Amino acid sequence: MGEKPTIAISHLGCEKNRIDTEHMLGLLVEAGYGVDTNEELADYVIVNTCSFIEAAREESVRTLVELAEANKKVVITGCMAQHFQEQLLEELPEAVALVGTGDYHKIVSVIERVEKGEQVKEVSSEPTYIADETTPRYRTTTEGVAYLRVAEGCDYRCAFCIIPHLRGNQRSRTIESIVAEAEQLASEGVREIILISQITTNYGLDIYGKPKLAELLHALGRVDVPWIRMHYAYPTGLTPDVIEAIKETHNVLPYLDLPLQHSHPDILRAMNRPWQGRVNDGIIERIKAALPNAVLRTTFIVGFPGETEKHFEHLLQFVQRHEFDHVGVFTFSPEEGTPAYKLPNQLPQEVMDERWHRLMALQGPIAGKKNQQEIGKTVEVLIEQEHPESGKLIGRSARFSPEVDGQVYVDGEAKLGTIVPVAIHTADTYDLYGQVVNAYPK
Repeated sequence: MGEKPTIAISHLGCEKNRIDTEHMLGLLVEAGYGVDTNEELADYVIVNTCSFIEAAREESVRTLVELAEANKKVVITGCMAQHFQEQLLEELPEAVALVGTGDYHKIVSVIERVEKGEQVKEVSSEPTYIADETTPRYRTTTEGVAYLRVAEGCDYRCAFCIIPHLRGNQRSRTIESIVAEAEQLASEGVREIILISQITTNYGLDIYGKPKLAELLHALGRVDVPWIRMHYAYPTGLTPDVIEAIKETHNVLPYLDLPLQHSHPDILRAMNRPWQGRVNDGIIERIKAALPNAVLRTTFIVGFPGETEKHFEHLLQFVQRHEFDHVGVFTFSPEEGTPAYKLPNQLPQEVMDERWHRLMALQGPIAGKKNQQEIGKTVEVLIEQEHPESGKLIGRSARFSPEVDGQVYVDGEAKLGTIVPVAIHTADTYDLYGQVVNAYPK
């Protein structure tokens, strides 16, 4: 037998995609393949693509074309492989294989077949697979952090979203499986576990007959990890028992990522999210009353077809009124295959861009004010990286989630992957600056 080829993975897209990337790497390493971070040195490059919006697809295509031009053997995986299977193999004959979102666990046999000269297409029309704690995994995130997928797929059909078409319907893992993986991650030194799925508040509905997020959080409270953070909590799913579980479970951070998308009932109806329009204001007030120290993050889409100036003003007032800690704003991207693609009254890009700027300009001072309130406090910070030039440490407090929120720039000494107390002395709109206090690593 000759040497096994070396394989690099080019990772694009979200943290749900990142978990797939890590499982593919884990499976390949277990099967004896060399894994190289340098694409130039690798025999194969697996490109784990994103197909969420046009800009993400363009980035995926650019990456694929560059690799093909460099004569790399390219394996296309992920959402774009699921989305455009036929076209991709036609337009990129250099691709040696195409692997769908529900088939990444077959990566070793795909490479073996390619090695024998086959062009492989491994795409299930309806993805049903979900990895569990027994699936090998090779982590690629910064020091001390790991994502943990509690469910895959989505049963909602929002008018703008292609995800259910690419990832299938919701399928949850059991509480036991999730806790086992959390314990494994904790034993590897992970200090923060981030729970993800398409809609984390619907966790368990498909296997237990009702959402079981509260029970899951209680169970994770027994895992020896200081921080557990949740992403994608739909406000309607933040029932009193879930809020109670967040309050009672010492390591669950009161950080709520609420993908609201808009505030006006007309637009929410057009987005096929009518249930949300009735509850926005009340539910946010209820969350704030129940969790006074909660950190609230949300995302909005501006420029959805039919959004008038009046609808947009409603959104501006909503953001002004609720003073979210973190707000992400996206301009609407018409996705072929979604209902919103064909809706009348599509807005010109310049109107969407102008609204994006106005909403960001409104949120900036709110985020800045929230950060100013941290000055003078000593907060726990997870140290994740060292700045290559200045040698300063960079980390995050519990208020910040990786990659989407701000960071804390830290003077002093601390080990990567530890949680240390930091006295905050300066703040700007998005980031904080501080000094390690007589470090006691956690």
